[in-house]
Amino acid sequence: MLLLKNGQILNGEGVLVDTDILIEEGKISKIAPAIEAELAEVIELDRKLITPGLIDVHVHLREPGGEHKETIATGTRAAARGGFTFIAAMPNTIPVPDSGESLEGILAKIEKDAVVRVAPYGSITTGLAGQELVDFPALAERVFAFTDDGKGIQEAGMMLEVMAEAAKVDKVIAAHCEEESLLFGGYLHDGEYAKKHGHKGINSESESVQVARDVLLAKATGVRYHVCHVSTKESVSLIRWAKSEGIQVTAEVAPHHLLLADTDIVCENATNYKMNPPLRSEADRLACVEGVLDGTIDLIATDHAPHTEEEKSTPLHEAPFGIAGLEIAFPLMYTNFVKNGDWSLKFLVDRMTEIPAKVFNLPYGKLEIGAVADLAVFDLDVTYEINASDFVSKGKNTPFIGNNVSGETYLTVVDGKVVYQK
Repeated sequence: MLLLKNGQILNGEGVLVDTDILIEEGKISKIAPAIEAELAEVIELDRKLITPGLIDVHVHLREPGGEHKETIATGTRAAARGGFTFIAAMPNTIPVPDSGESLEGILAKIEKDAVVRVAPYGSITTGLAGQELVDFPALAERVFAFTDDGKGIQEAGMMLEVMAEAAKVDKVIAAHCEEESLLFGGYLHDGEYAKKHGHKGINSESESVQVARDVLLAKATGVRYHVCHVSTKESVSLIRWAKSEGIQVTAEVAPHHLLLADTDIVCENATNYKMNPPLRSEADRLACVEGVLDGTIDLIATDHAPHTEEEKSTPLHEAPFGIAGLEIAFPLMYTNFVKNGDWSLKFLVDRMTEIPAKVFNLPYGKLEIGAVADLAVFDLDVTYEINASDFVSKGKNTPFIGNNVSGETYLTVVDGKVVYQK
């Protein structure tokens, strides 16, 4: 038994109430103002915030094949330090989870090394090559959803077939929307920073064109369609329209696309601002924020993409896309949107717990008697400076180094067991 003593939870109206929580056999057995349990291990919380464990549906764990960047062990420990109890792992690994055999190997590594719950995505195409579709029925029961994240499906006919196959097995298609014929060698947003410094830009249409195509195909097939890492105002408008039409579309946005624009890029540290999709204009950033506020964008996901310092030390046009985000997502969101009064605390917590669970039909994201004891505890009062050397993740690549934030993770519990404690 584990007894969390003198914490605070959010009630249905979003009001903080004092409470104790008793955990027995991996489940929440009691929630009350004062609980006594003689045989329980007691953790004093001193009125810190207790939430359901955070859920991240977009994480790159790199293993197998990219262990120099991240491993299942380091990535899941980073997740635990960030308050995440469930993460979905993207399929850009070597081998790709595109068959029963390769998936079995990945699941075995997860079982051996993960300290939080990990569900792997299955790829849409064999080897992420965009040529041959995987066997959807053979993989469906053991994968989180299907995606070729990192690459967009280039042919409309193939995407139509993909969606039809996914609909048959009732699985989500999570799409990295990127029309490669519109990239023209770009590696930053085609905006102020790129023009000022002579860099090749990535136009917004490269994303929104595929969003437009895909929502129409989703309507035709009835598939559950999820847009990954939305970054442009046009994409937000298209998703809003699709929802108004009753199309089964959901969407996510990453913290960096809510907080930064291309004009925030710092020259001397520019590679830590390089991700795909890129940081867009301030108008795009504000459109993403508005999309979260009005429900067009359903949830927040980190797109945690760790790289080595050596890789990020190369010239900007050569450096890999991606930043690390698991350990700082909640404090960044809390500090910049809740602490300043723009969002309620419940609004934020729901978009990192309950809503992703609903979108992907997960039995998590709940703080109630009988629920699985996956919990996070945050200290909202402490303020600290983000220091990449403190990261558990192998990836230290983030543009938020030096930011002062509040909302530090104090405790993470998975299946009733403490997996992280400050």
